[in-house]
Amino acid sequence: MDEKPYVSVLVPVLNEEESLPELNERLRDALTGMRRPYEIIYINDGSTDRTEEILEAFHHGDEHIKVIEFNRNYGQHMALFAGFDFARGEIVVTIDADLQNPPEEIPRLVEKAEEGYEVVATYRKQRKDSLFRKLPSYIVNRITAKLVGVRLKDYGCMLRAYRRNIVDYMNMCPESSSFIPALANTFAKKITEIEVGHEERKKGTSKYSPFKLFRLNFDLMTNFSLLPIQFISMLGVAIAFLGLAFAIFLMVRRLFIGPEGEGTFTLFGVLFFFIGIQIFALGVIGEYVGRIYQEVRRRPRYIIKKEYM
Repeated sequence: MDEKPYVSVLVPVLNEEESLPELNERLRDALTGMRRPYEIIYINDGSTDRTEEILEAFHHGDEHIKVIEFNRNYGQHMALFAGFDFARGEIVVTIDADLQNPPEEIPRLVEKAEEGYEVVATYRKQRKDSLFRKLPSYIVNRITAKLVGVRLKDYGCMLRAYRRNIVDYMNMCPESSSFIPALANTFAKKITEIEVGHEERKKGTSKYSPFKLFRLNFDLMTNFSLLPIQFISMLGVAIAFLGLAFAIFLMVRRLFIGPEGEGTFTLFGVLFFFIGIQIFALGVIGEYVGRIYQEVRRRPRYIIKKEYM
């Protein structure tokens, strides 16, 4: 295919063999209806089911479809970074492979980007997820908005559109881990957010466990802000003053009342509280040190096993 695509659609895939046939058909219909040159780039993030075989068949049957195969699982955001490296479109759209975000919404995102917006974010209408998923997502959205300084309703929806310049800026970032929606917003000047449909997951299972959601929060806090470690510093100063005040209180009490045998368990409780704060502080500091260690090793963010271009 010699014609340069105007729209590039990136689809990270991990064990979605049941959703892929319907997803591919709906993507092609939506993009063909736009009457613009397009490409679909599937990034197989180390799937262990029949995903690799299915994607290869897609590529051989349609010149618009390209496939990137990782040698193992590196995570959704690393898969998107690989897609950004290969995408040639003026507008780059990202979408999950689970069919919860309808591919039919893509033309609306492209139209909005053509109005001059550099990032077109989305928020899910009547989100069809459990409270177990909605609550962590709400927390992540609030933290991200605070750290990035761009207040959006839904940072967790991966159906987004980026202009070419924003993709190029993100490709300049060599860090080994990052949260793409937040990273894009640090570079973009004109950002908007539109409402899109959301469907229940009908096939396959979610790839975000509670541990991964917890790690995502740490990625956000440590990649985009020094706020956690600054908070720990201020907390340490506050606790030091409280400890000094408590010591003075005990000394004065001893002068007026004399030696006391009571209050031993209270002192133990206060001591354990301070020890807990110290361990938590060491954990936050260790998180930053660990990320520095990851960066100085300069290992590749991902390894590509095969390319079908």
